[in-house]
Amino acid sequence: MEDRPAGKAALQHYDIVIVGAGPVGLMLSTCLARWGYRIRHVDNRAEPTPTGRADGIQPRSLDLLRNMGLKSAIMAHKPARVFEVAFWDPPKNGRGIVRTGTWASCPSFIDARYPFTTLLHQGRIERVFISDLEKNGVHVQRPWTIKGFKSDDKADAEYPVEVSLEHVDGTQQDMVRAKYLFGGEGARSFIRDQLGINITHKDPISHVWGVMDGVVKTDFPDIKMKCTIHSEHGSIMVIPREENMVRLYIQIASSTDPDWNPRKTATEGEVQASAKKIFYPYLIEWERVEWYSVYPIGQGISAKYTIDHRVFLGGDACHTHSPKAGQGMNTAFLDALNLAWKIHAVEAGFADRAILTTYEPERKEVAETLLSFDNKYAKLFSQRPPAATEVRAASEQTSAQGEDNEFVKTFKEACEFTSGYGVAYKPNALNWSPDHPAQSPLIHPGGTKLRTGRIMINADVTRVVDANVVHLEQEVPLNGSFRIYVFAGKPSVTSQALKDLAFYLGDKRSFYGSYLRRDIGSVSHHETHNPHSLFFTVCTVFAAPRSQIEISRDVPDLLARYRDHVYADDRWDRRVPDAAAAAHAKMGLDQERGGVVVVRPDGYVGVVTSLAEGSGTVAALNEYFGAFCTKKIGETMAQL
Repeated sequence: MEDRPAGKAALQHYDIVIVGAGPVGLMLSTCLARWGYRIRHVDNRAEPTPTGRADGIQPRSLDLLRNMGLKSAIMAHKPARVFEVAFWDPPKNGRGIVRTGTWASCPSFIDARYPFTTLLHQGRIERVFISDLEKNGVHVQRPWTIKGFKSDDKADAEYPVEVSLEHVDGTQQDMVRAKYLFGGEGARSFIRDQLGINITHKDPISHVWGVMDGVVKTDFPDIKMKCTIHSEHGSIMVIPREENMVRLYIQIASSTDPDWNPRKTATEGEVQASAKKIFYPYLIEWERVEWYSVYPIGQGISAKYTIDHRVFLGGDACHTHSPKAGQGMNTAFLDALNLAWKIHAVEAGFADRAILTTYEPERKEVAETLLSFDNKYAKLFSQRPPAATEVRAASEQTSAQGEDNEFVKTFKEACEFTSGYGVAYKPNALNWSPDHPAQSPLIHPGGTKLRTGRIMINADVTRVVDANVVHLEQEVPLNGSFRIYVFAGKPSVTSQALKDLAFYLGDKRSFYGSYLRRDIGSVSHHETHNPHSLFFTVCTVFAAPRSQIEISRDVPDLLARYRDHVYADDRWDRRVPDAAAAAHAKMGLDQERGGVVVVRPDGYVGVVTSLAEGSGTVAALNEYFGAFCTKKIGETMAQL
């Protein structure tokens, strides 16, 4: 955001130095580059990942990539899409393997836009981010690495982190200063080690896995499916990939083996020979092998993600786990997103620096949950094959009358979590709870189905200006702004409440009026998302057919300035088949009186309020934003 400050010309100055250009580093860099920050990004590899590594993009991550405008570039590579998982086990009588059942990768009880896992090798995903970075003037410097750093706000309060960088061959060095340093270098993080942060190993059982990407010739019927295969000769996980490739994970050794050796390895040929035995009676031959690796897997989590809220860690530097659930890259994306918008809110002058303290607890708890599910997954897959009736029950949305058994419960919880939709951030200044400083009785109206700290529920609506049917949750791009969704109910009922909402939002002491753009007088007529403030985008949703909504008549001027964000809630939804206004109903908001939903820049619900006549709704929102904003908000506004 800033160039070299005057009087500090000796060293290059950056807003952030990012070390590591895997998924976590690239996501962080992409967000901050789009928002105008000055970034130094280094990676010790000469080129992006050429083959192998992570490959699974889960449904919630695909939502995020679409919101960033990157999904189409990834889907252009024609990745494999996994809708179902197949289970193969030894038959009751005889040898070989038989299919014992299948279940949905993202079952119908999860309201996902993309109910499948997308599989594409990490290098291609990295290149999509790198291309976007270059459009915004950021180039990953390769092959460079970090040699040392120190953080001292007494030496330089604005740029407290001094970072020593070096070309990997030692021929070039550079010393820079930065406001922040981010370690996304993976499990062997230099930055984590230098900070003296330990990795706690959660599960004493370790495994050595072989992983092989290649093109195979086989008569195995489910080679295009994700499969877990158990046989008397061992276990394999099958992952379909782009361009007729398939990935096979095969367990080579376990710490429960009598001759356990964490350095045990196996050749490519030995793994292929084992696979042939496991696949019996089906035949499998390799036309080519693109990548093969052997690596030990232990479950570990970093004791801290930061010490001073200037130097941060994310991704595999913080958590390691088995590849079976396909979570590594997805967790990394959300680590980076969580940190990116908070750094932006602080550095742009909107939020107190204290919000940076929410990064570690929010993301560390997700990692803890991931490791717990990883453990359960391992047990589900190894202790016993599921009975066909259990597979069927888990695949369907069971009725409230029947009690799920432990296997089905675990599967359902795991599916919600692994899809990305089960992530739940605990209460803090950003995620309202009854203990939050905001205590207005209008907050969290009865009946709402929205949960603070959870992703906003999906809904289809009709955009009024052009009659396009759109995904409401995708309408505001990832722009660093809070999203204010005004569910306006019936225009005849809420007319005065809407006028009052707009009037009190316009007060210069409100959370909205306190953070207007400095260039507000010269903003383009075509500015869609941030005409008034860079920190808020406002959407208005009426519980009425589009043909009955007239923006000039029904929408007060302040809200009408967001004319591309005025919608009709007139689309039928199978999840609320009897609702006249499905989006209102899915959110659990009164279909006549509506409500207001504040969604954080990363898509998670912050607070929900009633839409009331008078100043009460804005006063409630002032209380919420006042808990973490830099300005004193709404203190002298009259309560009418």
